[in-house]
This record gives sequence, structure tokens and C-alpha cells, in this order.
Amino acid sequence: MKLESIALFCGSSEGNDPKYVSLAEAFGKACAEKNLSLYYGGAALGLMKAAAHSCRNEGGRIIGITPSFFSDGTVVDNSLQELYLVDTMSERKQLLERSADAFVILPGSYGTMDEFFEVLTDAQLGLHHKPIAILNVFGYYDHLIALIKHFETEGFLRDFHHKLVIIADSVEQLFQKLDQYENPNNFHWLDKIKK
Repeated sequence: MKLESIALFCGSSEGNDPKYVSLAEAFGKACAEKNLSLYYGGAALGLMKAAAHSCRNEGGRIIGITPSFFSDGTVVDNSLQELYLVDTMSERKQLLERSADAFVILPGSYGTMDEFFEVLTDAQLGLHHKPIAILNVFGYYDHLIALIKHFETEGFLRDFHHKLVIIADSVEQLFQKLDQYENPNNFHWLDKIKK
């Protein structure tokens, strides 16, 4: 699958270990090297900043989308040449979903999970057919991956919806899997639930 852009969902904190910042920087650098525009939440904080600035420092294009209620002085990265202000977090997610060709999840918490499950649910419902990947370096998302498998094991998630989630344990493997992505959704199932 030929990608031109990626939306990044990750923490606005750096975490307790510098390895998370290094991971975000490696991801941002890879986006620039692969000439992929990087969409993200427009923050001047945490892993979001680390990935975006790494991409930009390598000559990549970064696009921030952020709610206008965030503080200019502490949250919003006003150094961005492309920064779009929206009214709500929901609008931000919707614009990110429409704009990017793929979605990648790095370490984060509530906000990252909110974004991840919204784009994943929309993929399940056939509202988009874009790849969604968890970059599970350091085993950060092992518990989440196990929970998603539990959903399937207990009969609350179909196999082809489980397969909507790409799991990669390195930046290199992530981009290999994105390049090889084929949407596994069952379109007969979609026909049954949609008008």
C-alpha cells in the first residue's frame, strides 16, 4: 500500500524512561526519510513533540491539529508552519482520520487510547479502510494486545476485526507491515449491517 501520510497518536508526556523519547524520535526521522507527511496533535510536549520535531529536523513535513482551548504558552507548538485549530477533541480526531493514510500508536494513555479505539471502530464499521498499527517496542502495549485477543477469545470480536490491528516491535518492522497492508475486513459482514 502506497502511503503519503501518517497520523501519530501518542503521549503528551515523555514517560519515565528516555527510551520512549528515543523511540518517538526514531519514528519521526523514519517518516521524513520515507517522505511521509506526519499528522499529529500539534503539541509542544512529550512524545508528540519528540516525533514531530525529529521529523521536521530531518526535512519532513509535519501538520498539527489541535483544539483552540489549549494554551499557546504551554501546550500548542506555535513553531509549526501548518497548524489547524478546531473547537473540540472530537473534531481533532475526525480531521486526523480524514487527512491521514494510516494511523500509528506509540506509548501514551487515555487520549491515545481514545484516538486508537475511535479509528479502529470506524475501520471495523467500514467507514475507512486505512491501516492502524501499534508500535509495541519495549512491550509497552503487551497488556492491550492481550486484551484485544481476549475480546476475540470470548466471542466479542470477530477474527477479521482482530486482524485490523497491525502489531510491530520495531520502527523498521512497522513500515514493512504498512507497506504490505491489505484490509482484512469482511465486506459481506459490512453489507449486513449497512444500508
